[in-house]
Amino acid sequence: MWSYRDRTHAGHVLVEELRGIIDPDSLHLVLAIPNGGVAVAEPVAQSLDAELDIIIVRKLQIPHNTEAGFGALTSSGNVILNDELVRGLHLDEKTIEQVITRTKTQISERQRFYSRLAGVSKPEGKDVILIDDGLASGYTMIAAIQSLKTIGAKSITVAVPTAHNSAVERVRPVVDHLVCPRIESGWSFAVAEAYEYWYDVPEGEVLEILKRTRNQK
Repeated sequence: MWSYRDRTHAGHVLVEELRGIIDPDSLHLVLAIPNGGVAVAEPVAQSLDAELDIIIVRKLQIPHNTEAGFGALTSSGNVILNDELVRGLHLDEKTIEQVITRTKTQISERQRFYSRLAGVSKPEGKDVILIDDGLASGYTMIAAIQSLKTIGAKSITVAVPTAHNSAVERVRPVVDHLVCPRIESGWSFAVAEAYEYWYDVPEGEVLEILKRTRNQK
């Protein structure tokens, strides 16, 4: 059974969940993992009158099963591997390097596409709220967290509408706060199941949201 009408509704739910955790007087930066996380993040940024920007992270796709990943890569070059899955899939070093190289190209293309509207905010010394539309394995989020820690974020709060319990257990110890209203378990978990209206967010929609938030500042 779904919990949210769409990603925007999920964002409004997160706003309520974040009350009492987030200091409204602090200097916040809301960072979304595109594409799906951006629509979730917009209401959060609006409620805090905070900057909204993106942090580009891509999963390392499993060969012949591109819906799943064996790790993640950030735009700064941080690589996180699910070592247990890598061993289980018998992925050799050559295959892993090929996937990393291909993913770096995809990240570069996405950076160029968003360059006029994104990636300009500085996380250093700020309380960062890191948002995606859900966590399946959590490795993509952990890659983003490590990147932010390297940059020097003051604090990191992860806020997601839905997550698998194993991902929550993986992410919670490495952040200051984790907010997730819907935590699921079991083998059949899918982020999309939390939403009544689910679709792949086009890059054009991400640009429109970023433009809208820039105009409101």
